[in-house]
Amino acid sequence: MIQIAIFSDVHGNLPALEAVLKDIEQREIHQKFCLGDLVDFAPWGNEVIEKIKSLNIPCLMGNHDERIAFDLSVFPLSKHSEEETKARFIAIDHSKKHIKAENKIFLRELPFHLKLNYKVGNKHWNIQLVHSSLETNDTYLYETESNEVFMKQLEESKSDLIVMGHTHLSFKKQFENKKWAVNCGSVGRSKEENRLASYLILTLTEERIIPEIIQLSYPIEEVVQKIQDSDIPDYYASFLKNDNVLIL
Repeated sequence: MIQIAIFSDVHGNLPALEAVLKDIEQREIHQKFCLGDLVDFAPWGNEVIEKIKSLNIPCLMGNHDERIAFDLSVFPLSKHSEEETKARFIAIDHSKKHIKAENKIFLRELPFHLKLNYKVGNKHWNIQLVHSSLETNDTYLYETESNEVFMKQLEESKSDLIVMGHTHLSFKKQFENKKWAVNCGSVGRSKEENRLASYLILTLTEERIIPEIIQLSYPIEEVVQKIQDSDIPDYYASFLKNDNVLIL
């Protein structure tokens, strides 16, 4: 048996990342991978990058990482409200100004995809890691997509399982051929009602792959306060606090 931990979309939220890494360590899982989006929306962008660097965790280039690394322009998204659009421009500009030059170089050199092959007994498992899809790091693939969309990704990558992030909404889908499409959710900016930090544990045996979404509490109020004390718009503090639900 082999266990692998996969997480994504930290978005500058160091306390959430530390909670996830602590849980992974307590479970004695040594194989760790990050699917990108280390920066934007919380004030620890540099610290998050440096934590990933110091632990030598293989990491992909998310769309936010790419934008900061290469100083790409920001364009409004139709799915965002006027309030979020304004906040997004300010938050990304904050990262562009505050992420250190050496950390931008690190982001610039991150790989776009990563293909893993693990051998358990006589079985080889092929696992495709992407930020959002094979084609781009900015495609929104939700659980409601047709099976054909995910099957195409699995066929093109010649993999048994494809793992993605980007949407901040976790899911697991298994198909008739026993292959999987899994979204590991978001560590630092979950869009799920509970706002908990999410990550994925993959357990590989000779017979099957077992994906498990783990959700953890972390000191959200500390993050909320730090955002409010920074130049990042309070929109992102209110989003994390999510007063409509109880944060455990």
